[in-house]
Amino acid sequence: MGERLAVVSGGGTGIGAAVALGLATDGCDVLIVGRRGDVLLATAERLDAECGRTGAVRAVSADLTDPEQLGRVVEAVAGRPVDVVVNNAGGYLGGDTSTLAGTAAHWRANLDANVLTAVLLTEALLPALRRPGGRVILVSSIAAQRGGGGAYSAAKAALHGWAYDLAGQLGPEQITVNVVSPGYVAETEFFGDRMTPEGHAKRVAATLVGRAGVPDDIAAAVRYLASPAAGYVTGQVLGVNGGSVLGR
Repeated sequence: MGERLAVVSGGGTGIGAAVALGLATDGCDVLIVGRRGDVLLATAERLDAECGRTGAVRAVSADLTDPEQLGRVVEAVAGRPVDVVVNNAGGYLGGDTSTLAGTAAHWRANLDANVLTAVLLTEALLPALRRPGGRVILVSSIAAQRGGGGAYSAAKAALHGWAYDLAGQLGPEQITVNVVSPGYVAETEFFGDRMTPEGHAKRVAATLVGRAGVPDDIAAAVRYLASPAAGYVTGQVLGVNGGSVLGR
């Protein structure tokens, strides 16, 4: 059993899976959470093999927009102190916005997927967060800083304001709260079949380093913020975007 416990939402694929592997490699036991049980179980098995520790990564299937299902995560924690919560669940959800009803449904879906999931998971685990030393990390998006995603941009930007409030609330207990804001990251399910060669080239050209990001780039930032070395970093937004948007 690892000395530390991390919970990673959206941990079945892409950035979440890379984060889970990184934290497991750093010695954490990791609980990955998502809606697709079969994907989560396959990922947990693969990450166990890659990090070389049987049982290092466990899976819990739960819809984090449903308060009733948060109990599954709390039950899986099984009374252990939680050292790290990584709120990675979310994504861009399309919809028909040609009517007011469609617009309302579209915005609610994006806010639920990107904000409510983070709020409910964090609140559910708040009593279990290690004091002192707990870490709460929110995965945002470059779209929160430069727009371009409509309801998705607004939802991700909401995480920033909430992170500042949460950092102030939990700071006296020596719990840090930070945001990682990825730029364009290839090798994920985010764009589905929407990405074209032209779109890829345009996004790479917008960076200063001339390449797309990969999930391990984001995982490296999360691993730092989750580590004891980052105990004096809180209330910050860390952009990992190849220079597509400069720091403020």
